[in-house]
Amino acid sequence: MELVTIFLIGLTAGGLGCAAVQGGLLASAVAARKELDQKDKTDVIPTLSFLVAKLICYAILGAVLGLFGAALSISDNVRTIMQIIAGIYMIIVALNLLNVHPVFRYFILQPPRFLTRMVRNQSKSADIFAPGILGAMTIFIPCGTTLAMEALAISSGSAIKGSLILTVFVLGTSPIFFGLGYITAKLSDNFRQTFFKIAAWVIIFVGLATVNNTLGAAGFPVIAVDFSGQGQQTADVAVKQDYQIQISGSGYSPNYLKVKKGQSVKINLVSNNSYGCALAFRIPSLGITKNLKPTDSETIEFTPTQVGQITFSCSMGMYRGVIEVVS
Repeated sequence: MELVTIFLIGLTAGGLGCAAVQGGLLASAVAARKELDQKDKTDVIPTLSFLVAKLICYAILGAVLGLFGAALSISDNVRTIMQIIAGIYMIIVALNLLNVHPVFRYFILQPPRFLTRMVRNQSKSADIFAPGILGAMTIFIPCGTTLAMEALAISSGSAIKGSLILTVFVLGTSPIFFGLGYITAKLSDNFRQTFFKIAAWVIIFVGLATVNNTLGAAGFPVIAVDFSGQGQQTADVAVKQDYQIQISGSGYSPNYLKVKKGQSVKINLVSNNSYGCALAFRIPSLGITKNLKPTDSETIEFTPTQVGQITFSCSMGMYRGVIEVVS
């Protein structure tokens, strides 16, 4: 589910943002290639060269960023801060796109000028490899949403997860580039401006959702939303001190437990060929963190000292559950 969400972000807000930053460079490279070979009536090969090279480079970059996060042994608190910053940055990017106030321009990260010049110079080359080289060099001129995904890759603390995050994101952005030339040529200026305003509101929604879900993972959700769609089974649940939670790509089952105060609780976490952020199990109020493999099992034990609710969730706050403590 996490990767599906990232793909959808790339398909919508990310694709539009990347197209705005990098689309003109691709178009110029394709135009230069056609100028060299008048018999070439298609843009498919140069565009594929651009996208494949870009995909490979971002996959490698994601792995490096994930390893960097793992090497730093990033704590859950630091990951929470990084994800919140990523969400806030996405909102700032959208507000700048909407021209809400000139002040937001100063918060948009820009690559060094010499890198921008180098990339633009490469886009003017008519060499057959130019689009591919250009696609590889786009890692130096990321859009705002890409920077947010790179922050998520770092916070994953894993080379595989980091690579998957950026790979899936770039795959999501790819369809926009295939249709970029046609859209640019056919749409009127007024409709194009409306299109980007819609994109800005999508970015704002994604940014707010990222902040809210991250706060939820830390135990402080602004809006409690469980993306599993399972709901919480709160009726006719027997009080037990020993539970087994099945972890799947759609969350936790069961996601509502009832235990007794002052008695030891044992929870066995089991995953079977499962993928997604549900594998990163968190109980923020108890400081419990368990990162499971796709097929794995982990056991946690604790003794509740107060009556009330103890929330648990995945690391991104998308999948949640409650431990009800009764007297």
